[in-house]
Amino acid sequence: MFNQRLQRARKASGLSLRALGERVGLSHAAIKKYEDGDVLPGSDVLLKLSRELKVRTEYFFRPDTVALEGVEYRKRSSLPKKQLDAITHEIIDKIERRIELENLFPQPPVKHFELVQGLPELVESFDEIEAIANTVRTEWGLGFDPVLDLIDVLETHGVRVFVVQLETSNKFDGLAAKVNDMPLVVVGANWPGDRQRFTLAHELGHLMLNNRLADGIDEEKACNRFAGAFLLPDASLRQELGEHRNAIELKELGLLKDEFGLSMMGIMYRALDLKVISQSCWESLIWRFRKNGWNRNEPGNPYPSEKAHVFEQLIFHALAEDYISESKAAELMSMKLSDFRWVRSLGGSDAVAHQ
Repeated sequence: MFNQRLQRARKASGLSLRALGERVGLSHAAIKKYEDGDVLPGSDVLLKLSRELKVRTEYFFRPDTVALEGVEYRKRSSLPKKQLDAITHEIIDKIERRIELENLFPQPPVKHFELVQGLPELVESFDEIEAIANTVRTEWGLGFDPVLDLIDVLETHGVRVFVVQLETSNKFDGLAAKVNDMPLVVVGANWPGDRQRFTLAHELGHLMLNNRLADGIDEEKACNRFAGAFLLPDASLRQELGEHRNAIELKELGLLKDEFGLSMMGIMYRALDLKVISQSCWESLIWRFRKNGWNRNEPGNPYPSEKAHVFEQLIFHALAEDYISESKAAELMSMKLSDFRWVRSLGGSDAVAHQ
């Protein structure tokens, strides 16, 4: 177990055997023996490895390991393997801590994911996806109002969401996978909220549309349509913009973005898909956005980022019920005990940043 975790942490750090050995004062052959499982390091070397690889010593001896199944990286091709290894390592570390925490509860603290009932067996057009998005919203009790906390909605229905700090935010558009048949989605912590929300809704689309699309329907485009429909339903868009528009003001798009958490570009695509605006109107809008660079950085204030707080809530739930000790809580949150006590005393309110 130790050897596998050491190798994973080393690769995630982008270090060769020789480079890691030099940092801790050992030969590359010694590091290889650790990774081959031939020997275990002493406590002094273990501390050096922990420090250089930026993991807690407990990480090397965590009892359970997980394997990501069916991993799908959006924009994966633009990421070097070292960066993919680093992302995967951080995600697996978070998942392992999450699963370890959930297993400490007498009863599962989070609902098991289930597909919404009543969805069509075969989807033969993009327009049918509108109805599917509405069905999911109805079954989940969302109505047609804006979804203010999308992460909470997904977590409530059994989709684990992980928010990670990534240096490659411009090249990593999300990850979806399963662990023990548990669906999970990963987004970047430093993204604008509308980008996070579209990725989350897009991945929900993959879950709901899986094996339902007729031949000839592109799955990525179908999931984009689902994401738009889920975040801004047909009825809501028509109520806000009307049945038909010859033109739309920039401020209107900004107000809708603030209300529904969908990008201005996303709203424009919704208006085109639903024939609220014509193709020529859409082309005029998109030309204006590209001319001003708004397709890369939209005007106005960014939509607030989503926050993943379920893990933190479970930590304090388990602590209150004496399922875990204070030191175990700090370990699961990858925090020093002194830092955790400060957060527990309400000295710091954003403990999730340490997750």
